[in-house]
Amino acid sequence: MSTFVDAVSQFLNFPESIERLAFPSRSNENSENRGSIPVDILDTQKEYIFYMDIPGLSKSDIQVTVEDENTLVIRSNGKRKREESDEEGCKYVRLERRPPHKLMRKFRLPDNCNVSAITAKCENGVLTVAVEKLPPPPKSKTVEVAIS
Repeated sequence: MSTFVDAVSQFLNFPESIERLAFPSRSNENSENRGSIPVDILDTQKEYIFYMDIPGLSKSDIQVTVEDENTLVIRSNGKRKREESDEEGCKYVRLERRPPHKLMRKFRLPDNCNVSAITAKCENGVLTVAVEKLPPPPKSKTVEVAIS
């Protein structure tokens, strides 16, 4: 009975397995970055969309590049400026907001991605990266030839 339950469980988790194969995170290359910034990846008919929460960082602090023809790389230097007061004798009583550490996430893109058509925007602390999909290759036609 246990193997049946395992088989059903694997079948029900099939989409997650495919997602892990299509978009394996390569952030484990550096253990300090492992799981640092969670990413949501949406697969639409026309594109893949990556959503990352990056509070406290501006668009000038972030780099989005493609390496090795199919690896999406998102990195930042992780610097955040503290608000300073002009008044003399002012000091922080508590500092709980830590500056973001250096971030680097890598994602291997599927073969159907158009890496020359990637867009990114940063609004309200959320980085959105859209990777356009290539059109599917034309289906081959089967032509029946009459034999004489």
